[in-house]
Formats: sequence, C-alpha cells, structure tokens
Amino acid sequence: MAAAIGVRTDYTSADLRRLARRCGDAEQVRRMLALAVILDGGSRSAAARVAGVTLQIVRDWVLRFNEDGPEGLATRKAPGRASILNDEQRARLAGQVEAGPIPAAHGVVRWRLVDLTQWIWDEFGLSVTRFTLGRELRAMGYRKLTARPRHHGQRGEDIADFKKASPPAWQRSGKRLPRGTPIELWWQDEARVGQQTKLTRRWAKRGTRPSAPKDQRRSSAWIFGAICPAEGKGAGIVMPRCNSEA
Repeated sequence: MAAAIGVRTDYTSADLRRLARRCGDAEQVRRMLALAVILDGGSRSAAARVAGVTLQIVRDWVLRFNEDGPEGLATRKAPGRASILNDEQRARLAGQVEAGPIPAAHGVVRWRLVDLTQWIWDEFGLSVTRFTLGRELRAMGYRKLTARPRHHGQRGEDIADFKKASPPAWQRSGKRLPRGTPIELWWQDEARVGQQTKLTRRWAKRGTRPSAPKDQRRSSAWIFGAICPAEGKGAGIVMPRCNSEA
C-alpha cells in the first residue's frame, strides 16, 4: 500500500481553525477542518468521517492544500464547455453585426439569429444553434433593440438645418404689446392618420440606439387641434402635411 502524502507544516491546526471561523465559504470551511484533524495527528479516515467524504477526496484536498495553502481549498467554479467561437471569430462576428447585412447579397435587411448562424457556417464551417449564438451575442454585449427610423434619403446637412430654431412671428416683427393687453393661451397638438412600415428589433450593442432606413413615402392626413380653456374655444383643421405653413 502506498504511503500517505504528507501535509505541509507551515500551517498549524489552530491556524486552519482560525481561518475557518472567518471564512464565508462553507465548503472551504469543511475542507480546512478536515485537514486540521490530520495536523492534530488524526488519521485520514478520521478526517474523511469529519468531512463526510471518501479517502480519495481527502487526498485531493491535501494536494490542493500543499500547492496553494488555504486558498487552494476554496470552492472552484466549474469551467463549463469551451466556447465554439474563438476571439478572432468573435471579433469578425461583431464586425458583421455592426456593419449589418447587404440586402442584395444576404437577402435580408436586418440580421436574425438564423442568418448569422448561416454566415458562421459559410465563413468558419462551424455549426452553431440559434440558442448558442444568442448566448454568445449577449455575452459580447449585444441585445435586440428597437431601431430609430431613418428616411431613405436622409442627409446630414438637412438634420442640422432642421434643428435650428426660429423665433415666433410676433418676436420677428419687433413690435411690443402695450401693457395690459389681454393674451389668450392656446394649447395645440397634431396627429397623423395613415399607415407606414414598421421597424423590427435588431442586434446592437447594449446601451446604443441603432438606426435603420424606413420607407416614409406614404400619403397621410394631419389633424391639427387647438383649445383655449379659459375662453372655452376650440379649433381644428385637416392638412395634407405637417410643416411650418400648416
């Protein structure tokens, strides 16, 4: 029968019991108390009975303790299955998600999991299920987010011009009303009647707001309404478009 493996002696049984009282890992406490029995001169069988394990497990604990001390007895998380994609493949996948599909080449206007699994098979020859790929994308920080609509003919300079505020007509005229002139306060809102295409969710980095082109070329009617609660007045009009003139 092979001789028992010796236990390192730079820690005493009192040291292990003192560390066990301050430890929050219940399994690590059990291991340290079992090894404290051995350091007190007890047998490996007695240590196994204290911990409720077999002699082989006690032997494994002794090896871990000899190598890393009390820290080696801490509960270790199981590594789990190795990832199907490596770092380089994840980087290429992230670039593909950020760039989006090419409708003429991929046949879709937004990435779905089934499309990305097919792309991974074409690029790397790896078979990945939709559920596995979904976990990979979430681990990379991607979520399915609602896209912000973007007109198909949108231009950057038009956005800057649209944000410029212009003063009301009474301010541009330069005229000031005499003190005591009665002023009516009106509240106005508008609503559109029509139908436009919807935007579905798409994969994007968590915390971002992706944009997507949306066909906004639809005939719509705009209903403008305004009320003056103090005077009990109301007005409404239907216009073909919503702009400054309307």
